[in-house]
Amino acid sequence: MTPDMRKRGNFKVFSGNANPALAKKICDILGVPLSEANVNRFADGEIDVRILESVRGEDCYVIQPTCNPVNDNLMELLIFMDALRRASAGRITAVVPYYGYARADRKPAPRVAITAKLVANLITEAGASRVITLDLHAAQIQGFFDIPLDHLYSRPAILEYIRNRNFENTVVVSPDVGSVERARSFAKRLDMGLVIIDKRRPRPNEAVVYNIIGDVKGKTCFIFDDLVDTAGTLCQVAQSIKEHGAAKIIAAATHGVLSRDAIERIDKSPIEELILSDTIPVNASKSAKIKIVSVAPILAEAIKRNHMGESISELFK
Repeated sequence: MTPDMRKRGNFKVFSGNANPALAKKICDILGVPLSEANVNRFADGEIDVRILESVRGEDCYVIQPTCNPVNDNLMELLIFMDALRRASAGRITAVVPYYGYARADRKPAPRVAITAKLVANLITEAGASRVITLDLHAAQIQGFFDIPLDHLYSRPAILEYIRNRNFENTVVVSPDVGSVERARSFAKRLDMGLVIIDKRRPRPNEAVVYNIIGDVKGKTCFIFDDLVDTAGTLCQVAQSIKEHGAAKIIAAATHGVLSRDAIERIDKSPIEELILSDTIPVNASKSAKIKIVSVAPILAEAIKRNHMGESISELFK
C-alpha cells in the first residue's frame, strides 16, 4: 500500500471461493494481504461466512465472480456482504469480475424473468455500496443498479497480448450484430477493418449464421466476444469464415465460462488460438489453444482509485 493510500485510511480485500487466485494477484499488486474470513458449508449445503478481523468503519472489497457453480457463488457473495454490513464496515464494494445471470436482460417473450435486474437488486439489498465489474453482457445492465457501478473492460490486457504478436493482413470479426460496438472498439485501437456476422439464435446456446458482411478471404481474423459458454456460436462463426477463405482465426473473450463440451468443440474447430482473461478460473492445460491474460492489474487499479476517490474513467483511455 502506498503512503497516499494509507492517508485515506485502511481498506480490506476479501475473497470468496469462486476465484481466490485472482484475488491474490490483486492483493499482490496493491501491496496488501488478503483479509481473513471463513466460508464454510453446513451439512445441508447452506453457506456460513465468518469475518475473522475487525472491519468497523473500513473500506471493504469482496472479490467474487458469479461463475459455476453460479447459485452457490452468488449466495456466497450476498452472505459475505451481509456479514460485513452487520460487522459495521464503512463501505462495501462488490468486485464481480464476471456478472452471471446477465443474458436475461430484457423480456424477449411473455412471462420470463429479467434475472440481470433481479441479481442487481439482490446485491444492493445485501449491503453493497458500489459494484465493480468487467465486460457486462449488455451495457444497459448498468442502469439496473441504484448504486454506483464501475463497468471496466478487459480490452487493455487483450490488446497488449495481441500487439506483442506480429500479425499481418488482419480484420476484426463481430460474431453478431449485438457485439458490433465491442468489435469496432477493438478494430479502431488495432487499426483493423471490421466484418459483421448476421447470426440468428433459434433457441438458447444454438446459433445459425446467415450472412457475412465484409471480406475475410486470405485474412487473419480476430473474433471478439464478451464470453464463451458452450462455444457453439463461436465455433459456428469460425467455421463459416473459414469456409469463406479466412487464413487464420484467433478468438478472444473476457469470460471463459466453457460449459459442457466447449473445450472439445474449440479443439475441433478452425480456431487456432482462444484468448481468455482470468475473471473465471480456467484450466488452460485442457487445451493447447487456450491462452490466459490477467485482468488483475485493471481491477487493482480500479480498487486503488476507488479508495483514493480518484477518477475511474481514466482507465478507459
